[in-house]
Amino acid sequence: MQIAIVVFDRFTALDAVGPYEILSRLPGAETVFTAERTGAVRTDTGALAVVADRALDEVTRPDVVVVPGGPGQQALMEHRPLLDWLRAVDATSTWTTSVCTGSLLLAAAGLLDGRRATSHWLALDQLKRFGAEPVEERVVSDGKYVTAAGVSAGIDMALTLSGRIAGDEHAQAVQLATEYDPQPPYAAGSPRKAPAHVVEALRGRSRFILT
Repeated sequence: MQIAIVVFDRFTALDAVGPYEILSRLPGAETVFTAERTGAVRTDTGALAVVADRALDEVTRPDVVVVPGGPGQQALMEHRPLLDWLRAVDATSTWTTSVCTGSLLLAAAGLLDGRRATSHWLALDQLKRFGAEPVEERVVSDGKYVTAAGVSAGIDMALTLSGRIAGDEHAQAVQLATEYDPQPPYAAGSPRKAPAHVVEALRGRSRFILT
């Protein structure tokens, strides 16, 4: 089983690395990081890079596709090499997934037409523009498409997918092995919970400039 995690300039690190930590533990899994060109790909902070060992045209039939988000997503919304690749591999994938604004790239490729999907809360409404039905949930499944909300939700998505692929016991074992037991010091992880002034401040300086 090949798991292809797409990376691009200014992707958000946890969007890709969170699912990697979970999905790479599936029995018999081969996990590959892929980009338009091989080599180091910088995250949105510029301080961290992930090495893409395979170019997109070398990854032709992955079983699982993971598309992260991040500020770099905006520049790719009409980028034919990536969108054409997504359409091509989706034709044979067993699961096509995204984290954060990665769902906007799936939607731009026409893969979420009429489907329920989620994204980062700052970008959620943008899904309507591409024919998807926005759902304000942490993980949303619609057929073989599994989308996650912002950044850390990719871990939840990957655990959900692991349970479906390898069974609940495997997914529980991975959750225990990674000690994924969130106990945040603040109840501010969603716009419904966070103080209103914090929500508005973040909205006002959001790095997600979506068109």
